[in-house]
Amino acid sequence: MENIQVIKGNINNEKHAAHMLQLLDQYMQDPMGGKWSMPSQLANDIVAGLKKQANYVFFIAYCNNQPAGIANCFINFSTFKAKQLINIHDFAVSQHFRRRGIGEALMQGIVDDARQQGYCKITLEVRHDNHGAQNLYKKAGFTECDVPMYFWELVL
Repeated sequence: MENIQVIKGNINNEKHAAHMLQLLDQYMQDPMGGKWSMPSQLANDIVAGLKKQANYVFFIAYCNNQPAGIANCFINFSTFKAKQLINIHDFAVSQHFRRRGIGEALMQGIVDDARQQGYCKITLEVRHDNHGAQNLYKKAGFTECDVPMYFWELVL
């Protein structure tokens, strides 16, 4: 039987930060992440940058004490609800641990924390071709926004 544990990470904890970077790098190398490896300088910049973000929170899923999944999140504010919300920016399960309930456990950890914190909702973006992730999110109760939204960007 798998021993799955989800914790709220601490970016100032070197072990947590290293596990977050390890899992983020694996996600970057995955086809859904763009198939590229994280340069070491970028890893340093990510940690330094996240330490400056007062609204950053992350969750790590461990399977049999091995880092198996990551969710990098940011706390935002809903003006329509006048409450905080949590946005899942990165959500990934290591390919070595897929189809073992890691994604469901990680998502449940986020949902439980969001309820405890009194957030009004959880938001996320998902690639249109990432059907596995979409199925997980639907199973967790997520639905497409009503009215559907597009994710736009201006690269600077």
